[in-house]
Amino acid sequence: MAEQESSLLSQKIAYIDLTQGTVTTEVVPLEWRRKFLGARGINMHILSRLTKADTDPMGPDNPFIVGVGLLTGSLAFGGSRCNLSGLSTAHGRSRDRGNIGDSNIGGHFGAELKYTGFDHLVITGQSPMPVYLLVTNDSIEIRDARRFWGLDTWETQVTIQKDHEDERMRVLCIGPAGENLARQACVRTGPKDAAGGNAGMGVIMGSKNLKAIAARGSKDITYAHPEELLDYFKGQVDVLMTHKWIKALGKLGTPLLGRAGAVGGWSAGDPKRSVQERQESEGLFAENLLPYSVGMSACSGCAVHCRHRHLVTEGRYACRGEGPEAGGLHVAPGHDPEAALYFNDLVNRLGLSTGVGSTVSWAIRLVEAGVIDEAVGYLLKKGDNDSVERLINDIAYRRGFGDILADGKFALDRLPPEAAKGMGYLHGAISPGGANYGNSWVPRSFVFGHITSSLPGHIHRSRQGIDILRLPAEVLQKLYDGHSVSTDMREYDGKAYMIYWHEILYAVCDSLGFCRFQTVMCSANCPKYEEYTELIRLTTGLDMPESYLREVGERLYTQERMLLWRFGYGERENDRMPDEWGNDLDDKAVRAKFDEMLDEYYGYHGWDANARPLPETLERLGLSAEVMTT
Repeated sequence: MAEQESSLLSQKIAYIDLTQGTVTTEVVPLEWRRKFLGARGINMHILSRLTKADTDPMGPDNPFIVGVGLLTGSLAFGGSRCNLSGLSTAHGRSRDRGNIGDSNIGGHFGAELKYTGFDHLVITGQSPMPVYLLVTNDSIEIRDARRFWGLDTWETQVTIQKDHEDERMRVLCIGPAGENLARQACVRTGPKDAAGGNAGMGVIMGSKNLKAIAARGSKDITYAHPEELLDYFKGQVDVLMTHKWIKALGKLGTPLLGRAGAVGGWSAGDPKRSVQERQESEGLFAENLLPYSVGMSACSGCAVHCRHRHLVTEGRYACRGEGPEAGGLHVAPGHDPEAALYFNDLVNRLGLSTGVGSTVSWAIRLVEAGVIDEAVGYLLKKGDNDSVERLINDIAYRRGFGDILADGKFALDRLPPEAAKGMGYLHGAISPGGANYGNSWVPRSFVFGHITSSLPGHIHRSRQGIDILRLPAEVLQKLYDGHSVSTDMREYDGKAYMIYWHEILYAVCDSLGFCRFQTVMCSANCPKYEEYTELIRLTTGLDMPESYLREVGERLYTQERMLLWRFGYGERENDRMPDEWGNDLDDKAVRAKFDEMLDEYYGYHGWDANARPLPETLERLGLSAEVMTT
């Protein structure tokens, strides 16, 4: 078959104003494609254009941006992904000041949106009543959603599908948590796919009275070199499916990452857990969930099938759902697999981030310490799942003490000053290994990646799971461009470059629409730049060699650092461990090491000692310094 023009280069952006009830569209500029690819990259570019330092994250001017990757919906490595972006409602300087908000989500929605002809939806304004968007081939309608308001995330999706008599319609929606503006609210699609809980993306939708976005498309994708693409992709998938990591993922799902917790890779709920408590978490290892699995499913077009469908048939925790992801294992207190599945489904339906488990753990410790008592209104204690379930519902519906906790870090405005102690772990659902960063249990790179992330506490901006695998030095040196990287996860040598390298690769991965688990996150043998370059050429006809893609990744990450400067988080002082993460014995030594790593890390990025991008860096990447100040 002769070479032809790829339809992926004629996809559209839609600008939807919910206040005015208007929709305008344009083709994604090819210049944006070349500089930012798609999804995360173009989303962040749009965010930089549409927001200012004083934009209210709860206001009509904060855009809610849905963007699919350049290769989402095509033959790609888990190419189902899309990014949701806007100003974070959870991590700004104050309630009316935002910060970067962005999250990546899988499932089937991203591919379905691609098939409608749209790659980006930019939603501004605030509707006077609940609405949803109906996105079909080259068409977007704003429709009445009052009858869906109050439904949980699964009920919402099923009801919309039934209304349109189309079970293949894909729906992105919020649940009660988003409707009630709980700052831990995420956005859901399918039984368990989630995005933005840590950044409050669900709150942005709720503040706009936007209940859901429904997509159903039937437009064809045309490829530049279709026959070569089929041959190349089949060969890549055949190789991919031989990797031990991919085989394990297809059998156990992401809960297999629980093994990382047993060696200090992360801890959930409470970063001060002891080694003994980590070992006790074996009750939630992936193997213990297999008796409840009724089969595996996959995101759109994916060969790995890493998603468990589970069923608990009877008892207190009877439930049916999908997942959980690794972080969802720790919403419920204790180590009961059935309770873990039940509570995972509960937060999924409510539209809450699984990080609410950390919020509940913090509240329990405040009760135990006597910081709060009557405020709860009922007995709240460790191991009492009934009270935990009640509190999770109260957070989602903003009832009683749950209304305070629903404010996330801003709950401190309504609590005694002593409540601030120990809150550092609320940077995310999963903290990177506990407090004792000087001990033998914690990968130094995990900690450093957390504190330098362009998103507060985001575990995947640079997550390099391979650091716990103790790969041979020569393998690491080859992977990391000839840099010497320690094979010991407890050491510091080379880890600054490791973080920089993964940040850049993942920025490209997200912008193409690929699954993070099918890149070198946990296996040095998984696809990376070389494979990405060939897929882009065969799919779109664009020539983007490895050096070009690396520059794109640098541009994306530097752009995000510039936005951090705009919103008051760009300086070096923000790239430090929370006090609660320190070690009483060698805290000064650890912090001194991290300080040295920061100098090295900033140098790789082309930033000065205070993390401000250098003029020559901005010139090389084609970025404007005005982004930092407007």
